[in-house]
Amino acid sequence: MSPGSTTEVCGDELAKKASAHNSPENVSEKETETPETIVEAYEKLNLGRDISNVFTGSTSVDDGEKKEGDQRNKTSQEKEMVETTAEEMTKSSNGVVAGNGDFEVVSNINNGGGGKTTSILKPSPSVGMSLENLVEVSNVASGKNGGTENASATAMMDEAWDLLAQSYVCFKGQHVGTLAAVDNSAEALNYNQVFVRDFVPCGLACLMKNNADVEIVKNFLLKTLHLQGWEKRIDNFTLGEGVMPASFKVSYDAQRQKEILQADFGGTAIGRVAPVDSGFWWIILLRSYTKCTHDYSLSELPEVQRGMKLILNLCLSDGFDTFPTLLCADGCSMIDRRMGIYGYPIEIQALFFFALRCARQMLKPEHDGKELIERIDKRITALSYHIQNYYWLDFTQLNNIYRYKTEEYSHTAVNKFNVIPESIPDWVLEFMPLRGGYFIGNVSPARMDFRWFLIGNCISILSSLATPVQATAIMDLIEERWADLIGEMPLKIVYPALDGHQWRIVTGCDPKNTRWSYHNGGSWPVLLWLLTAASIKTGRPQIAKRAIELAEQRLSKDGWPEYYDGITGRYVGKQARKNQTWSIAGYLVAKLMIENPSNLLMISLEEDKKITKPRLTRSASWTF
Repeated sequence: MSPGSTTEVCGDELAKKASAHNSPENVSEKETETPETIVEAYEKLNLGRDISNVFTGSTSVDDGEKKEGDQRNKTSQEKEMVETTAEEMTKSSNGVVAGNGDFEVVSNINNGGGGKTTSILKPSPSVGMSLENLVEVSNVASGKNGGTENASATAMMDEAWDLLAQSYVCFKGQHVGTLAAVDNSAEALNYNQVFVRDFVPCGLACLMKNNADVEIVKNFLLKTLHLQGWEKRIDNFTLGEGVMPASFKVSYDAQRQKEILQADFGGTAIGRVAPVDSGFWWIILLRSYTKCTHDYSLSELPEVQRGMKLILNLCLSDGFDTFPTLLCADGCSMIDRRMGIYGYPIEIQALFFFALRCARQMLKPEHDGKELIERIDKRITALSYHIQNYYWLDFTQLNNIYRYKTEEYSHTAVNKFNVIPESIPDWVLEFMPLRGGYFIGNVSPARMDFRWFLIGNCISILSSLATPVQATAIMDLIEERWADLIGEMPLKIVYPALDGHQWRIVTGCDPKNTRWSYHNGGSWPVLLWLLTAASIKTGRPQIAKRAIELAEQRLSKDGWPEYYDGITGRYVGKQARKNQTWSIAGYLVAKLMIENPSNLLMISLEEDKKITKPRLTRSASWTF
């Protein structure tokens, strides 16, 4: 049977199973749970503010993701109390009232929200700058200058939604994903395909908007699951059974007169590298879909359970590693070209940890599930200890490494990876502030990649891989080094850029990854949603607001490019596609989370109390 026909049969069967499992007669208690109240959302955000003087009748929220009993089903009396309180508070100031906490209650009756009460975050005093121009909602509601800016932002949102809709890909009459870019001025190459990692912010935008488009996310999850089941062969070598595709496209088979799917598992990618992150993003998006819809029927399908197990077994298999981190090749993630991330890159380790925790919540213990869950628990504990200890860098730890002794032997060795102090680059000595810290890019024998990677650090915050102290320090670093990491267009994917001889050796003289361009220090607007999510979770929403305002000044005018070049991100990238779908979706998700921070719950995990807290012997951050 050809790949195209295999997908057709499997797709129809699985869609029928999911539909039947979710029919009225099969709806379980989990599927009928009510949405969380505003109080619960803000309690989960852990903003570090006392909101009891704003809302009354709030109840504590358990750390687990699947709520049981009273935590699953809130009484109508509690919801009515919250809505009534919010309504009374909005009467005195044109629908906007600031409480003593770090948010505002806004009535959406007149702005298309269907009468739903939305919460807007107030400025955080943690940002050391003037914040008057960032409180757009408050200015508009009070009649102060800002109406034009708000109208401009609304028009930009409308444009973004229209462009996102234009990128939808149909397969047999169903939306199954989004094109990477819709730019008719450049050669399509592989930008006319649906990329797994690219679709994640697009899927989140569809889930977060008022009238959530859950079908496209569900169809995407099912179609990529079918593609996972294909035989994956590159030349004469067969890939692991659990490998997810990097991308797929819909083609028309004239001979059979039908639509077919064509998947890329790395066989046509630059460097022929299979994606490691696709499977992790798939699991994360599956959990977000479940969290948004409360439809557990999809994740409980035997085929979906098997798909998760295949991904995890591939990553948890025994080998020669003495570290709990995952060994990866260059080009296995968003940075899909040679950029010196071979080894144990922080982006993959953070995504690995995130996917493990998401799968831990969705896996069923039946059959071999219980054994796999036990393996996940052990790996989560070991991985968190390893990353929190050996990848963390702040001023104190940098000073310790600077004074390392080498050639140490035995279990008492301090310099466990035999890192030579002379290998510390000069830039990091100047870059590291007294306040703040971050997870470095890579750790392996005699090597520490001191570069700052945004995705790994933000995912560490969202997955609670970073401790609360470390998460705060990461945001401190972003504030302290705003000009370097944010610049004029958010957001640096990596800092600093490779240059000169180092660029020639590490990238292989890559003409696309020249200094401060593309993956080598380029600025990527899509990363805005990750910064926003991390900012809200750490109680620093003003960091995100400031970055969003920067993006709004140029992003639409420049045609929604893929990336920007230059040390401050001033120039549209040399080879950047316009109308890049995930640049559009990244902006939408950032705005939707700022306007309604409870959306963060779809993509954030609270700290797991069951993980044994390691005894940290190093300073987490310099404190005053």
